[in-house]
Order: sequence, then structure tokens, then C-alpha cells
Amino acid sequence: MTIGFIGLGNMAKAIIGGILNNAIVSEGSVIGYDRMPAAKNATIERYGIAMADSNPDVVQRSDVVVLAVKPQVIGEVIEEIAPEVSEDTIFISIAPGKSIAWLTERFGKEVKIVRCMPNTPALVGEGMTGYCVSKSVTAEDKQIAEKILTSFGRAEEVNEELMAAVTSVSGSSPAYVFILIEAMADQAVADGMTRAQAYKFAAQAVLGSAKMVLDTGRHPGELKDMVCSPAGTTIEAVKELERGGFRAAVEDAMQACTERALRI
Repeated sequence: MTIGFIGLGNMAKAIIGGILNNAIVSEGSVIGYDRMPAAKNATIERYGIAMADSNPDVVQRSDVVVLAVKPQVIGEVIEEIAPEVSEDTIFISIAPGKSIAWLTERFGKEVKIVRCMPNTPALVGEGMTGYCVSKSVTAEDKQIAEKILTSFGRAEEVNEELMAAVTSVSGSSPAYVFILIEAMADQAVADGMTRAQAYKFAAQAVLGSAKMVLDTGRHPGELKDMVCSPAGTTIEAVKELERGGFRAAVEDAMQACTERALRI
């Protein structure tokens, strides 16, 4: 199996790294193309994959093609590669806001499409990807796609109408978490901790808390209650968060993100 990449930005590099680190295929079975020489050179230097001569060349030589280009240019790219498309080729699109119907219309025929929304923690092998598939994608095709998408984190199939919600709950949410870590660290610095230590303590607390949710399967509220001892320090902090509208602010932010995703 040969996996091709059209576009070699940060997310493409994260996926390539996951594929190679998990031995989904060897570096000789990964091919890419980017119109920017710097992106091509950086990818060759880091991963040693083969380079195609053009976008159509990627499609001609690949069994799976990852469309890792920005949404504003993906239509142009599809128009360029459409004549080379085989009915057996699987296309994985990471372009936000571009539905399966939209992509199919641009191809001008029924194509095997896996539409997905990864997030930036994929860069460190801890991504969360929501995906949906077109009607021509077989169970075997889906298994191949899942192997690729889980090589850089976790992946979950969702109904396509939930893809905007995927954007707000995982695609954009690292930004919310970074703000939380920054705020926690700022106060730790105000309390006398060094900046480097503060970031380490705050980031590890978030990482460990997330791992508890995933590994234990227990409700986040239950885990929160475990930390809140009677008349303790944590419950006082939680009271301030609730008084400040922390929960509502997060929900409002996610609602705004979802609504924006639906308009893309």
C-alpha cells in the first residue's frame, strides 16, 4: 500500500510521523507533494519519503491520498487531480468545513472519501480525530483509514452532521486548554513559582487529569468530587470558578465555535 500526501504542512507531517513510527507502511511507501519547496525539503530531511512531481502524480502512484491542503484551495486541487482518480483510491480529507457532498461534487463522480477533523496534539502523537465516510467506503477501506488516523492519537467515527461539534470539542479545544494552562501558570508565578516550573506543574496536571478520564472511564464530575475534600482548598477554588461563570464561558465558547464551523 502506498500513501500519498497532497500538501506537506504541520498536520501532514504529524500524520506521516505517526504512520512511520507505527510501521503502518515503510518510508518508501509514502509519497508527497507540495508546491512550496521549503515544505518539500523539510519533509524529505525529516522523514526521507519520496516526492512526486505534481499533485496528479501523487494520485497516480497512491492507494490512499491524504488531502492536507487548506479549505480555500482544495477545490482547485481536486479539479487538478480528478482525471487521475481511480475508483479504488481512498481519499482522506482534513479540510475543515468541506462536506462529503461538497467534495464529491468537485470530483464529479462517486469517490471513496474519509472526511476527518484532527487536532494539533497530533503533532506529539496525542491527537483526537473525528471522521465520517462516504457511502462507497467499504469496511476494509474504513479499517485502512482507521489505522492511519489512530497512528497519531485516537480516532472516532461520527455522523457527518456532528463534524461541526467535533471542531469545537476537539479541533479547536487545544486553544481553550492552552489558555487554562497559561492562566494557572500566571497565578502560580504570582504566588512565587518560577515561570518554567509553573508551566510544567500546570501542564502535567491537565495531562494527568485527562488521562484519568480516559483510563478510568469515570464521570468527570465524580473525579472532580474525589478532589474536593469537605471544607478543603479545592472546593473553595471550584466555588470561585462557578461564581465566575467558568462552565458557562466554556459552553458559550464552544457554541460560538460550532456555529462558525457550520458557516465555513
